[in-house]
Amino acid sequence: MMNFKRVDTISMALLRLIRFSQGFLTPCLSGMKYYYCQNSWFRMVWLLPILLLASCAMGPDYARPRIDIADNFRMTETEGQSIANLSWWELLQDEELRHLINQALLENKDLKQAVASVEELQARLNIARMDFLPKMDVSANAPVAGKLGGFAPPGFPSAFNYFGQTTLNWEVDIWGRIRRSNEAARADLLAREENRRAIVLTLVGAVAQAYFDLLQFDMQLDIARRALSSWEESVNISRAQLQQGVVSRLDLDQFEAERANAAARVAELDRLMIQKENELSVLLGRNPISIVRGRSLTEQLVPPEIPAGLPSELLQRRPDILQAEQTLAAATARIGVAKAERFPKISLTGFLGVASPSLSNLLLSDSKFGVGGIGLAGPLLNAQSLGFQQRAAEAQAKQALAQYEQTILVAFKEVEDALVAIRTANEQRKAQQEQVEALRSALSTADLRYQGGITSYVDVLLAKRTLFDAEFALMASHRLHLVSVVQLYKALGGGWLP
Repeated sequence: MMNFKRVDTISMALLRLIRFSQGFLTPCLSGMKYYYCQNSWFRMVWLLPILLLASCAMGPDYARPRIDIADNFRMTETEGQSIANLSWWELLQDEELRHLINQALLENKDLKQAVASVEELQARLNIARMDFLPKMDVSANAPVAGKLGGFAPPGFPSAFNYFGQTTLNWEVDIWGRIRRSNEAARADLLAREENRRAIVLTLVGAVAQAYFDLLQFDMQLDIARRALSSWEESVNISRAQLQQGVVSRLDLDQFEAERANAAARVAELDRLMIQKENELSVLLGRNPISIVRGRSLTEQLVPPEIPAGLPSELLQRRPDILQAEQTLAAATARIGVAKAERFPKISLTGFLGVASPSLSNLLLSDSKFGVGGIGLAGPLLNAQSLGFQQRAAEAQAKQALAQYEQTILVAFKEVEDALVAIRTANEQRKAQQEQVEALRSALSTADLRYQGGITSYVDVLLAKRTLFDAEFALMASHRLHLVSVVQLYKALGGGWLP
């Protein structure tokens, strides 16, 4: 934070320098020629380092906020290098899935927009850097026709002169306004770059999750079609038995209801599959297409051990946290910009040119003119408005700090959610696998008992229905386990990202 006693001292020193410079910045007059004495220019060159040495940057310097974090994640069970250290192609072993992700990284429209946004911020940073350099404008005039009675530009015998001139203006960054502007522009660029990385990581996760959804629908559709075929067979048998008086009309109605339910599931899964392919096509940057599958859902490989690493690594790796931090850094720098706007701007100004009533005499020595000096501009009637602008900048920095802290909280929550999802999904999948095996045995037993005339076909019906539902749930738990691994990878900030 700026010490205002130091500001007063610097201001007094600058005023003395300006008064001292008045003597040697006055142009030397020799006849009708205006030029600066060589000794005057020499002293002006020495004045610049003095002004810069006396300068300082207004506003607070950015420092990363202190964040209290635990030594380990709450739900972690495995120690070791974080899964986020893996590249995404090492985590995802399906070749078709890798091909889809590569296609998305090349053609996804949101990612292309993010890349172009980074290019925009790079250009804006270069613009901000140019503020350190002098600004030079060139102008020229050639009279053609007309008459302006009683009017003449200052320094010219008449309005009808050929002339060309170069104007120079160089702001001396006494209060650090330009430096703070560059800090803010650089932080904006870094934040936008982290936003691009976040989109890449989100895109990898979205493609993988949509692909696993498709594989789940494939297996569930196969189960539904087998169920439909089985119920159709049961309906045909029941109709024959109804004619023989072996079963009642109620039994036939139950079989037909189960067949209709299986047919409805087949239609639903057909719809979900096509819609998921359309969703995945958009991620790939294409019009809706059919998606080629690789390994089945149950053949997908995941790492046997899934360590999360240390919580402190999350602050250094996760793109959205780094983006929020750079946004906070930019907001902090803009406080200095707003403070510097409340103080006078000191600049070196001058112009050099040639002028003559006739074009043929334009380049003669007696047609040259020039002047230079120090400019001082400060706020007067708008000083209070600039004070409010500073308050607004400080409030924006507070907002950015709160957003940074909130982003960290959400990040830790997502990691913990993914960790518990992996653990419970794995346990759930194993339990449901045992359930399916038990129900298959139960169906076989019920069918044998029915054929032996010990029980009615209702026992077979119930066993079939329960088995099909359990197989559906098992495929869903397979998919949940795979998706949870991808979500943990994303929540930890991923590995190598382009």
